[in-house]
Order: sequence, then structure tokens, then C-alpha cells
Amino acid sequence: MREKVMITCAVTGGADTAPKYPNVPVTPEQIARAAIDACSAGAAIAHIHVRNPETGKPSGELALYREVVERIRESGSKVVVNLTTGFGGRFVPGSPDPRVPGPGTTLRSPEERVAHIVALKPEICTLDVATMAFGETAFVNLPVHLRVMAQAIREAGTRPELECFDLGHVRLALRLVEEGLIEPPPLFQLCLGIAWGAPATTEAMAAMAAMLPRDAHWAAFGISRMQMPMVAQAVLLGGHVRVGIEDNLYIERGVLARDNAQLVERAVQIIRLMGAEPMTPDEVRAMLALRGVG
Repeated sequence: MREKVMITCAVTGGADTAPKYPNVPVTPEQIARAAIDACSAGAAIAHIHVRNPETGKPSGELALYREVVERIRESGSKVVVNLTTGFGGRFVPGSPDPRVPGPGTTLRSPEERVAHIVALKPEICTLDVATMAFGETAFVNLPVHLRVMAQAIREAGTRPELECFDLGHVRLALRLVEEGLIEPPPLFQLCLGIAWGAPATTEAMAAMAAMLPRDAHWAAFGISRMQMPMVAQAVLLGGHVRVGIEDNLYIERGVLARDNAQLVERAVQIIRLMGAEPMTPDEVRAMLALRGVG
């Protein structure tokens, strides 16, 4: 178990949660404020998606990312910015011809999916090493595309966080490391409980963590009601943690969380009850040897 634990807060995500919960951050101002408040509550990293301010639906627009990042940087907050590259990987088969993309498909080229990383040079960005059935749709991240994205991320000076949803994804991520596309030591995020990836269980987390190189930095999270149990489990196994409204809307059974900061506060409580302390953003920068912003 670690003495210091890195907390990431995933502040909004890309799921269609805005109609279900009024406190989901939607506008760039709301998303930036959520990241800043999460840091004040104890998170070192803010994992950021953007949404169409008018519809609340997920977006990949550079202008929205730029506004969020600029608002955070201008605020004076020390939070480490982690931008997603997941948008642009969803495929929904059309009907009657499944070869034709149907409504909800967001597929973009690998260059488009990292355009905001190249432009904004965040300290961290995600790289989803996963092709899988994602609920009732497909999440497509082919090795040939991942190599293009990884190379662009490296040239931007950004640290990739390798998001893995199952054991096979860890294998592919390790191959990217072996090929020299990911600078060592690698940073992993083990994503548990998403349909239809690895379940949010002790056994699944332990199996995935056991595959990682000894020098790897890793965190893990569970979605929905397993968010806080997986915080405790990750700490016990020597990992770091992630919480936030992207993964879970509730602070306890039947009670919606006030905001992201409340979920971070609960994670801090769990970490401290287990005898550890949350890391500061500057401690995370030192541990991960982040290159800073452009």
C-alpha cells in the first residue's frame, strides 16, 4: 500500500447523463469550475471531456477544449489537466445495412482525435487501448490508429494515460510500450465495471494490475455503486484512484452527489482512513515527470 495516493477526478464524461442529473457540468465554464473545485477538495488531476453547451451531448470541438483549459490555467489552480482522446471512437451499425454507420456514430481519424492535444499540449491525455462492445455500441481503437495517436501525443510532450478495460487491452498497451511509442515508465488507468469490459471486482483489478511492469504507475476505478469500494481496493493493491461524475452520480445509495468535489472528499476520507494521504498536483508532476504545458 502507498503512503501517498494520486486522485483523478473525471468531472463530466461523455455519456448522456445531463438529462438525468442537473449538476453534470456542461458548459466550458462549468467544466473548468468543476476541475478547479475538485482540486481544492483533494484531487491532483482533472480528467476532462467537453460537451455541446446547447445540447449537453459529447463533443470533440477544439474551441471547447481550448476554453476549458484556458479557464483552468488562468484561474491559478495547480490541478493537472488530463484531456480525453476517447471521442471519435464510437461505432453504431446502421439498419438495415450494418456496414453503414448509424445514428450515434462518432468515428474520426486518429489525427482528428488528438488535434486538441497537439494544439493545447496538456500535461496528460488518455489513450484508450480498447476495442470492445461498449454497452450496445462498439468502441473502436485499432492498433494502427493507436500508433498514430501515441506518436502525436509523444511529440506534443504529453504523458499518455493508457486506459484499459480488460486483460487484452493491457497486452496491447504493453506492446505499444515495447515498440517505444510510450515513454517509460508507463501510466495506466484500469477501467472496471463498464459493459462489457472487466467487472469491478477485487479479482479483476488484481489480475490486470499483476500484468503491469514493476515500474508502471497505475490507477483504477469502478463505475456506479462500485466507485468507492474500488477506491479502497486500488489503495490496498498499491494503486492510485479515480472518482467523479463521469463514472458515478451518487454519494451514497439513493442520494445524488452534490458535485464532483463531494465525491473527491469521500475518496480523501477513504484514503486517510486507510492510513495514506492524497498527493498534491506538484507531487504528481514530480512522480510522473510531467513536462508541463506548452
